Amino acid sequence: MMLSLRGTENVRELAIPWRFSLTQTYDPKENPTGLISFGMAENRPMRAEIAKYINEKVVFTQDSISYRPNAPTAARLPAAAAVHLNNILKPHVPIDPEHIFVADSPTSLGSMLGYNLAERGDGILVSRPVYGRFELDYGVESGVTMVYADTSSEEAFSAASVEKYELALKAAKEHGKKIRAVLLVNPHNPVGRCYPVETLKAIARFCNKHSLHLISDEVYASCVFDSGDPEAVPFTSILSLDFAGLIDPNLVHVLYGFSKDFASGGLHLGFLVTQNQQLRQACKAILRLHGASQAAVTIGTTILEDQAFVSSFTAKSRRGLASAYQLTTSVLNEEGINYIKGGNAGFFVYVDLSPYLPVDSALSPRQREFALAQSLVDAGVFLHPAEEHSQDIGWFRLVFSQEEEILKEGLDR
Repeated sequence: MMLSLRGTENVRELAIPWRFSLTQTYDPKENPTGLISFGMAENRPMRAEIAKYINEKVVFTQDSISYRPNAPTAARLPAAAAVHLNNILKPHVPIDPEHIFVADSPTSLGSMLGYNLAERGDGILVSRPVYGRFELDYGVESGVTMVYADTSSEEAFSAASVEKYELALKAAKEHGKKIRAVLLVNPHNPVGRCYPVETLKAIARFCNKHSLHLISDEVYASCVFDSGDPEAVPFTSILSLDFAGLIDPNLVHVLYGFSKDFASGGLHLGFLVTQNQQLRQACKAILRLHGASQAAVTIGTTILEDQAFVSSFTAKSRRGLASAYQLTTSVLNEEGINYIKGGNAGFFVYVDLSPYLPVDSALSPRQREFALAQSLVDAGVFLHPAEEHSQDIGWFRLVFSQEEEILKEGLDR
């Protein structure tokens, strides 16, 4: 059967080597030789706790299975989300429930933003290294491409990175590509660090200067932990800045969801926070393709209305992440494996395995990286090669948010 050009392009995307994470099959009792995956960015140790809470506390009603909930019910999730986001993002201007748009995930919201802010073939500017599958999030349906401002991992978090944004913007214009937005990931995936205030301000000024939208993906907002490094930069939401004289508030859009902070990627619940009424309306027009299920809305509302539970859950999550980070980095230090220091957020360490690439002149540098990835899989452990789209060959993202026994076994392998 002949496909459309779009369909054919998307099939090719599925064929990109190592693009998707391998599934973990390891079980200490049932399958001790199974694969341990350090690829999927989810907080595995916290899943049992959130599932237990849902089973014990959530009450489903007719509204939970209807097309649309009744008016009082419909207002509960945006109101609860506003309270929660005001608590964790500490915005300069308090978030109004009216400014929160609910969809089935931050991934879907990325697609919706690509569709509504850009034309097919336009670009979104992002520094690199970065989470690689934004190419899919913004590209599969909308045909929007990522345009990379390549920086070192250190440079990406400094105000000087704006110079690289300027160069990438200029190069895109020279090639006839229109840039519509800048995308930030804060806390950062895969580096696991947060952006300093001065860098956020510099990027906001850059966006305002060029009339670019600023999309801040803040899905790891509460996954910030004490790494033991006194110089680690604390998390600052873009919304905590005073936009007066800095950037038009209608250009700033924040993504958030349940997948990371609540270990509930399968729940499929995401939020767009924006003062831009026209954008919210444009998203509403295509929401029928990306709407959250009313069952997920019921679950999310129950959780967010219980801020005492949210606080205790977040505190426990942070302790677990800090412990896993310390264990992982101590092993890397002992083995002399280089990684990006200063991490204090997210589920991952960005590690340099370039010294271990096979020496084979018949292989391209990227093929050597893939060969190392296969060697790791053959030894029973999976790490993503180049999934984060770094120019540099041999850098892998190691997801450490596993139960301690599994983490130790994977690191041993």
